[in-house]
Amino acid sequence: MPIKILMPALSPTMTEGNLAKWHKQEGDTVESGDVLAEIETDKATMEVEAVDEGVLGKIVVPEGASDVAVNSVIALLLEDGEDASALDGVDTSAAVAAPTGEAPPAPAPEPTAPTADPAPAPAAAPAPSGERIFASPLARRIAGQEGLELAAIAGSGPRGRIVKRDIDAAMAAGIGKAGAAPAASPAPAAAAAPTIDDPVFANMPEFDAVENSTMRKVIATRLTGSARDVPHFNTSADIEIDALMAMRKELNGREGADYKISVNDFVIKAVAIALKRCPDVNAAYTDDAILKFKRVDISMAVAIDGGLITPVIKDAGSLGLAAISEQAKELAGKARDGKLQPEEFQGGTFSISNLGMFGVKSFNSIINPPQGGILSVGAGEQRPVVKDGALAVATVMTLTLAVDHRCIDGAAAAGFMKELKGILEDPLQLML
Repeated sequence: MPIKILMPALSPTMTEGNLAKWHKQEGDTVESGDVLAEIETDKATMEVEAVDEGVLGKIVVPEGASDVAVNSVIALLLEDGEDASALDGVDTSAAVAAPTGEAPPAPAPEPTAPTADPAPAPAAAPAPSGERIFASPLARRIAGQEGLELAAIAGSGPRGRIVKRDIDAAMAAGIGKAGAAPAASPAPAAAAAPTIDDPVFANMPEFDAVENSTMRKVIATRLTGSARDVPHFNTSADIEIDALMAMRKELNGREGADYKISVNDFVIKAVAIALKRCPDVNAAYTDDAILKFKRVDISMAVAIDGGLITPVIKDAGSLGLAAISEQAKELAGKARDGKLQPEEFQGGTFSISNLGMFGVKSFNSIINPPQGGILSVGAGEQRPVVKDGALAVATVMTLTLAVDHRCIDGAAAAGFMKELKGILEDPLQLML
C-alpha cells in the first residue's frame, strides 16, 4: 500500500502552510533523509525530509499551493515492489485545504484514554496542549493509517518513545481509536477585521493590497487572543546604565576580545538572574495550575520580513555574557535567513522585546502566550536626574514589564523589577 506523505506540523501554532517547492518529482527514487520539499510555515521556510524509502508515485499538492491543512496528504510514496497501479483508489481527499479567506478547522482536542479491560498496551494520559509526542516515524505512519491517537498510547521505547510494538498492542486492545471530537466551547465574540471591499475604505486614497502571509495571519490571531483573553498589567522602571556602559566598553575593548557584547546581551543576562531570584515571575497560567519553570529560557523578539519571530536562548541563567552574545547573534541571523529549526523558536519561559535601537523611549508589549511575562526595552539616553539633592545627568533606560495577572501578582512583578534595576545599575552582579 502506498505511503501517504502528510503536511507536517512544524510549529505548535501551525494549522496550515504553503508548499513552496518540491525537491523530488514523480518517478524519483526517495531515500530516508532526502529533502522532499520546502514548506512555508507561520514561522519560516523549512525543508521536509523523507522518513521512508521508495519511489515518489504521485504529487497530490502542487508546488506553490497555499493554505494546505496540517496532516493532509501532499504526496504518495510507492514502496518496494509497487507500481503506479497501486495508486488507484488511494484516498487523498484530506489534501483539500480550506479556501482562502476561511478559517481552517480547529484541531480536535486530544481525547482522554477510553476505559478498557486490562490490555498489553496501557492507555497514556493525553499530552498537554503543545507538548511533543515522541514516536518513531514507522509508528506515526501506522497510527495515521489506522486512525489512532498517539496521545492515548503509552510508549515502551527509550524515554517513553512510541514504537511499532506499542501501536500493534494498542490496535489489539482497541486503545487510541479516534472518536468524534467533542464540540468546542464557542470562543468569545470579537470584532471582525474589515475586508478589502469594506465601505470604510471607499473614500480613502488609492492603496496597494499586500496579501497576508501565513505568518502574518498567525501573528494577528495570537496577539488578538492574547490582548483579549490575558489580563495584562504593566510596571515600568527607569534604569541608570552609566556603570553598565562603562563595563561594556571595557569588556569590548580588551585586547584579543573576539566578541562585541551589546546592551541587549546585558539585559538578557540580567533578566535571567532576576527570574532566578524571583521564580514567581518565571511562570505560566493554565486552568489546572500555575506552572513555575525550573529553568530560564529567554525568547527574544526578532523582526523579520513579513513578521516577527522569537528564537530562544535556552538556560540563559547558566550562560556567561560572551556565550549569550554569541547565541543571540547566531539565532537572530538564522531568524532573518529563515533557517531556524523548530526547537530553536519553540518554548521559552519569558520574552524580551527591544526597540531601543530605533530610539523608542518606552512601550508596552503584548504577552506571548503561554508565557506569563514580557519585558519591553527602550533606548538609553541622557536625562536629567537628581542625585544627593543636586541636578545631574545620567544615561537612563526605561524598562516596562507586562505580566499575566492570573499567575503573577503585582508584588511579584514589582519585586522582579526591583531586582532587575539593582542588577543593571550594579553590573558586577552579572559576574557572580
